[in-house]
Amino acid sequence: MSAPNIEQQENETTSTEFVRQPVPKSNWKSWKSFLGMYAGEHAAGTEFMIGPLFLTAGVSAFDLIIGLLIGNLMAVLSWRFLTAEIAVKNRLTLYYHLEKICGKNLVTGYNLANGVLFCFLAGAMITVSATAVGVPFNMEMPKLTDTLPNGITWIIIVIAIGLVISLVAAKGYDTVSKAANWMSPIIVLAFLACGIVALNQLGATSFKDFWDIWGQGSEPFPGQIKFTFWHVVLWSWFANAAMHIGMSDLSVFRFAKNAKSGWTTAAGMYIGHYMAWIAAALLYAVYLKTPEAQAFLGNGEAPPVAPGPLAYNAIGIFGIIAVILAGWTTANPTIYRAGLAFQAILPKTSTFWVTILAGSIATIAGIFPAFAMKLLGFVSLYGFILAPVGAIIVFEHFFADRFKVVSFYAEKKKINFNISVFLAWGISFAVFYLVSLKFDIFLSFLTLPAWVCCGIMFLIFSKFLQKQ
Repeated sequence: MSAPNIEQQENETTSTEFVRQPVPKSNWKSWKSFLGMYAGEHAAGTEFMIGPLFLTAGVSAFDLIIGLLIGNLMAVLSWRFLTAEIAVKNRLTLYYHLEKICGKNLVTGYNLANGVLFCFLAGAMITVSATAVGVPFNMEMPKLTDTLPNGITWIIIVIAIGLVISLVAAKGYDTVSKAANWMSPIIVLAFLACGIVALNQLGATSFKDFWDIWGQGSEPFPGQIKFTFWHVVLWSWFANAAMHIGMSDLSVFRFAKNAKSGWTTAAGMYIGHYMAWIAAALLYAVYLKTPEAQAFLGNGEAPPVAPGPLAYNAIGIFGIIAVILAGWTTANPTIYRAGLAFQAILPKTSTFWVTILAGSIATIAGIFPAFAMKLLGFVSLYGFILAPVGAIIVFEHFFADRFKVVSFYAEKKKINFNISVFLAWGISFAVFYLVSLKFDIFLSFLTLPAWVCCGIMFLIFSKFLQKQ
């Protein structure tokens, strides 16, 4: 009895995901579906890590508050006028869209890299949830410098969380969206409560007191880099570079009724990447005043960033629940995206099982705390790697006719490897990554130049090579 039911479930899941065909009108969704998903995904696990990490980078009040305001606005505009605009015109997953341009062989490598990087990001969020589950067990929390798991309790908790998250993600987009809509109000309320309680614990009774918490900034903690105003602006813009200018969220917005649904990302940016980041930073500011944190600093070490204990210290059991759900709502859609990437490599495998594969990789990554503890650097790197590929789609969509370049060239010419795409991405990545290494430039400063360079070179190479 169980085998036929599982097979039927797999077939139904695959048929409603439209992996290799445009989403039909009957499956288009209103803006409300995306509002909950983006609010839930971005007022989530990463926020409990990123807020405190800004403090470890020594940001000032102006740099943090105004820098986040501008950077998040640029992210919303990127989603609305690039990602959503292209998504509703074609209604294809990122991976099938790229296959039409690049050819199957070339896009396979990209899909593998994309899927694995998304798994690592989801793993970091499983790590975040695990810090909350570990609080009742008095579990030792990972430190900022930790790479390996610190005990068997940690491993068991991560595996249990990863299993549940993977099963939910494997149910498909509808389930992911419903889970986000249910959880996001709880998480948003928790962040707000954490921020208010932390302000009271810090003795802040006016806007000046709030501003003075960061003041003029400070020296970065040991092992961290100093963040300036432009670090904050560009990092917050490109924290989700793979999703917006990198076009990964074509896979999400292909379900939208129109491109205006792209504005719903503002809920994620200004509730999550603004209010929640600041609230989480306040939690860490409270912890830094404790004797334990001062002892770490006195020994020349960075105090640990463990979201679970920070939230528990502010709002008790509700804080633990919020951190668990926050990690969940980020990991869920991220594993879903990774599953779609793997599906493009393994088209004969059902969406259910490739998502389980993605969840398994994410769970293994979550065992190693380094992905979460080095989140600022990791997010910059994965955006830098993946975003320029999105420029291929954007520049072809908006400029192909003007430059007399054939759209979806690989599909029309039945080729498996579009050399124009490979050269454009390879050269832009190599040049700007070497610039980063040579001059010690933070990668977020080079993401946009690499993106623009890749798009322009794609048009030039295509115009020349397509004639041949």
